Amino acid sequence: QVHLVESGGGLVQPGGSLRLSCAASGRTFSTRTMGWFRQAPGKEREFVATIAWDTNNTYYQDSIKGRFTISRDNTKSTEYLQMDNLKPEDTAVYYCAAGPPYRIGVLTSTQEYSDWGQGTQVTVSI
Repeated sequence: QVHLVESGGGLVQPGGSLRLSCAASGRTFSTRTMGWFRQAPGKEREFVATIAWDTNNTYYQDSIKGRFTISRDNTKSTEYLQMDNLKPEDTAVYYCAAGPPYRIGVLTSTQEYSDWGQGTQVTVSI
């Protein structure tokens, strides 16, 4: 099990930027595919982005391609989500998630992740 703590959320105007961080405890971070999900009020939690533990390959939801960038720093056991050109429809609670150790493949569903952070609110509004 790994403990995840997100930070970096807040209120930003449309077109603005935010960078979310997710700090992980323990020694297994480098063996886990990491992901970001979000949940808007009244909606289901949806996949945003993922980065593989073994190849550092990334995969994004279509609506945020070209605007968001996921990355990781294994030396700091931290993953990031750089969000640029934010839109009001990006408003949601953002969650980081960790896949099981050594799990191979592109993980895009909530069921594929074993550990979750508490979430951080991102609000895009004038």
